[in-house]
Amino acid sequence: MSRYGKVAYSMGPGPLSQAVKILIAINVAGFLLGVIVPAVTLRLGLQPAMFTTQFALWQPVTYMFLHGGVGHLLFNMLALWMFGTELERTWGTRFFVRYYMVTGIGAALVTVAWSLSPLPYAAEMYQSLVIGASGAIYGLLLAYGLYFPTREIYLYFLFPIQARYFVMIAGAIAFLSSVGSSGGGVAHVAHLGGLLVGYLYLRGRRGPLDEIRYRWLKWRLGRSRSRFEVYQGGKRGPGSPGTPGAPGGDWTKEWKKHVH
Repeated sequence: MSRYGKVAYSMGPGPLSQAVKILIAINVAGFLLGVIVPAVTLRLGLQPAMFTTQFALWQPVTYMFLHGGVGHLLFNMLALWMFGTELERTWGTRFFVRYYMVTGIGAALVTVAWSLSPLPYAAEMYQSLVIGASGAIYGLLLAYGLYFPTREIYLYFLFPIQARYFVMIAGAIAFLSSVGSSGGGVAHVAHLGGLLVGYLYLRGRRGPLDEIRYRWLKWRLGRSRSRFEVYQGGKRGPGSPGTPGAPGGDWTKEWKKHVH
């Protein structure tokens, strides 16, 4: 033991928070179920053609908890722990879960809308199967960059980069990949959807009534301040203790008058 006591080392945001722990457990269970019963993946994964023609309305929810391989699962769960834990501690469990579901479902709806448009990959996407939590994970990444912009993230676990720039890079890659000629455009549309929905949701968090309430409280605070005289930097106003002529004023000056 060192003479200076024990030295502790930690990596990442610390222990799993409550909702993050449950989400990881559900994702692992969904992955194992898909491995054991492959038909589950075909039924619960997001297929825009099935969603629009057979009204498979559960798919924008269930697709988030299925993954195509161990690497896919591990990467998403690592990102969920890294970004989600601190966001849940900041927001609280209820808002964190709501945001996670909104961005995941929103990414699915963006994918469906894209598949019905004349945009690149639309025809391929309409018949494709989309699975994974990546849409929600990209939503968490965006929120992390907005709430902790100067936090350092290690790109490829080697190069430190501030969170705000990491989000910009991830967004640019998702956008260019979704409209470019690379074969992964289908998956990148969901990533782009998670970023877009996350931004709109956080931006619209303050509604019209909240804005009116904020303006009213600000006006009330301004009126209250105008009724009081504020002294800063140790300055004393008339009648303050320690000023000549005030009760308990500068007694040293009064003493000198009587001495001389």
